Amino acid sequence: MDYFFSVRGRSGDGYSNSLGGAKYLAVPGNVRRAKRSHEIPRTAFFKAVQNEAGATELDKGNIVFFVHGFNTDQWDMLERHRKIRDGLKAHGFRGCVVSFDWPSDGSVLGYNADRRDARLAADRLFKDGITHVARAQEPDCRYNIHLLAHSMGCFLVREAFDFADDDHATAQQSWTVSQIAFVAADISSKSMTRGNPKSSSLFRRCTRLTTYYSPFDDILSISETKRIGVSRRLGRVGLPDDRSQKAVNLYCGKYFDDHRAQFGASPGISHRWYFEAPRFYEDLFHTFDGKLDRNVIPTRGITDHWNLALTSRFPAPDPAPRPDPVPGHDR
Repeated sequence: MDYFFSVRGRSGDGYSNSLGGAKYLAVPGNVRRAKRSHEIPRTAFFKAVQNEAGATELDKGNIVFFVHGFNTDQWDMLERHRKIRDGLKAHGFRGCVVSFDWPSDGSVLGYNADRRDARLAADRLFKDGITHVARAQEPDCRYNIHLLAHSMGCFLVREAFDFADDDHATAQQSWTVSQIAFVAADISSKSMTRGNPKSSSLFRRCTRLTTYYSPFDDILSISETKRIGVSRRLGRVGLPDDRSQKAVNLYCGKYFDDHRAQFGASPGISHRWYFEAPRFYEDLFHTFDGKLDRNVIPTRGITDHWNLALTSRFPAPDPAPRPDPVPGHDR
């Protein structure tokens, strides 16, 4: 069974690209498109998700919430949800993947409309997702909660966390997520500087935040153009030098460049290739597992500028004493 909650409006027996109330769905694995008949009560939804978190007497379970980006129809979201679930499980993940589905125009030309929808959907992610998770987190909680967001979904997550800390009742609760992974993030890099008010809630409420980025991302170059080139995107250039100790910068450009033929040449592949790469899921598994330090995860190596990078299957070189950082370089 695949679980996701959606804030798309209903359209006949299916769903539209307009904002609507929250619906919680359990969709059989052999079904390509969700229907109204797949909706279940919110309480039953969260109970089912917790039951599938994979907790044992020795280990906590894990729940990963995935938030998709712009230009994503619901059927495309469900397909990616399944790729993420299968990709993680192939490397030993025993938890549950849940997706948050928000209205997206399904068109590159709809970028600005999707940005407006993302702001509105962020409030729904807060009200219909984060608040329930926060209330469920007791001192003896048997599962860890993680967030995986792609593209404009990273903007949506950042806004939702900001809403949560602005809400008195939610802010007073002692809730956290364990790991946050931003993939090809369509937010400004400078908004992630240490102490920046736009991202302070993210870092206050998580254990670690990992950014997967690549300078070959041509979709984010479109985003920069629409912003008159004044705001470099996190998923294209990575985190700024002045960043939180909780933040991990993972350069993925060389890996993509070395494996272009593997991913094909379909439009936008430089922005979404991560979800086609088993190596990415292996790194993501270790990230969510949280048992290894960021510097010894076996899918990573050290670049010539002494930064972490996603690597192919060969041993990472033993680093020599680290020189002074090179300003402006994160390769």
